[in-house]
Amino acid sequence: MTEITSLQNPKVKEAVRLRDRQGRNQTDRFLIEGYRELKRAVDSGLKIETVFYCPELFLGENERDLIASAHSNAFACTPSVFAKLSYRDRPDGILGVAMQMHFKLADLSLSAYPFLLIAESIEKPGNLGTILRSCDAAGVDAVIVCDRTTDIHNPNVVRSSIGTLFTQKVIEAGSEETIAFLKQHRISIAAATPGAELEFTQADFKVPLAIAMGTEQYGLSEMWMKEADISVRIPMFGAADSLNVASATTLLLYEVIRQRRSSVRR
Repeated sequence: MTEITSLQNPKVKEAVRLRDRQGRNQTDRFLIEGYRELKRAVDSGLKIETVFYCPELFLGENERDLIASAHSNAFACTPSVFAKLSYRDRPDGILGVAMQMHFKLADLSLSAYPFLLIAESIEKPGNLGTILRSCDAAGVDAVIVCDRTTDIHNPNVVRSSIGTLFTQKVIEAGSEETIAFLKQHRISIAAATPGAELEFTQADFKVPLAIAMGTEQYGLSEMWMKEADISVRIPMFGAADSLNVASATTLLLYEVIRQRRSSVRR
């Protein structure tokens, strides 16, 4: 395994470019930093092209096994070189470069009672990553990111998702084609909005369902509100009139789980 000692190394420069959206779009590659994140990517079958690592920063004893299992070009780095590569405050010494994932709506295999999450124009990578983490925990069939503002390959999406970007189907699609897909497959759209009369615990989530969440500032677009089969709200009892979009998503996802489990028990 070759060691990189120079900050001017071309491979390092190429990897650093992937922090920016333009670099990712031009190369169709992205960064995966962190042991848990990279392990979930490798376990999912994603092809890792390059791994950069710095043994002085390792937090455990399994990093070398992970590097070997990635079956990629591996380069040891000095701490200063890895600091240039890393986008974390406290790096753990391992970072991969991989081709981007591009799934389409046609790639979805739907169950008898689909459970989908629609994320429309989410602006903050941290929120999108947290939503992916909650969706993984709730066992959704797929996440559909519509009319993206933040792309799913943003390093901070990978980080905040803790690698759950790789444990489920995550699709990027336009709102119009997504709505048409849902209608075609008779999947009800539940729009989350503070202005709805129906509280989310009173809605019927036991049907084939897609929960639609909108932007942090403005919520769902008029198109989604118009096409929704039901609109639901989360009751608020304080001064704030809405929750963070990731927090609200988690509440709604687990209400779906609660209702469906209760239905099975009966």
